Amino acid sequence: MANEEKPCPCDIGDKFEYEGHGQEISVGHIKAYINKPSHSTDKAVIVIHDIFGWQLPNTRYIADMLASHGYTAICPDFYKGQEAWKLSNDWSAFDDWLKTRDSKNINKETDVVLQYLKEQCNAKKIGVIGFCWGGAAVHHLMLKYSIFKAGVSIYGVIKFTEDSCNLMNPTFFIFAEKDEVIPLDQVTALEQKLKQQCKVDHEVKIYPGQTHGFVHRKREDINPQDRPYIEEARKDMLNWLSRYI
Repeated sequence: MANEEKPCPCDIGDKFEYEGHGQEISVGHIKAYINKPSHSTDKAVIVIHDIFGWQLPNTRYIADMLASHGYTAICPDFYKGQEAWKLSNDWSAFDDWLKTRDSKNINKETDVVLQYLKEQCNAKKIGVIGFCWGGAAVHHLMLKYSIFKAGVSIYGVIKFTEDSCNLMNPTFFIFAEKDEVIPLDQVTALEQKLKQQCKVDHEVKIYPGQTHGFVHRKREDINPQDRPYIEEARKDMLNWLSRYI
């Protein structure tokens, strides 16, 4: 059972002491973190943050990882200047907080970021990844935007997503076996819907013994028992992107 006291009990895990190698910019009406590879590229990936927002060092660490693999990586503030969730917040207020941060209400921000990538970064092949809240956002975008060549939803909270699984382009779903936020019966139901509705390449993978946030919020150097799964999931993410972008 999911923990009903915490509607999205995203334990922030290990917050990286990480400065980031990119820079903060303004893109239309929102801010964003961007990092570009050392060589010119026409490949880009939008990185969608979790409930802790676009400035979380862990998310920027993943964006920098993508840049080191040859993608222009951009992590926009999809909360549009509104405060990200804090661990000190009262979880009983989470549902009200979420009302103004709907993972399905991001098209305007997505449009300005896509325009920026195409006009300022010469991006022609674009993918999208997201964590938790951002994983649900990936599901939404893969239903609505054919421009995304590939998507990776990383423990995207299923109860935040649309019912439809008629995705437009290849999408990879990463889940944790012991995720209190996303019970395995929800993952099974998602797999069945994908089988019935999805006509493009897709994959659902569950990582043994892992908990919510393991890909970007656990530090593999201080969680040795989890390190193989953290590394495997990140490698799987990169392989999926390189296959289709």
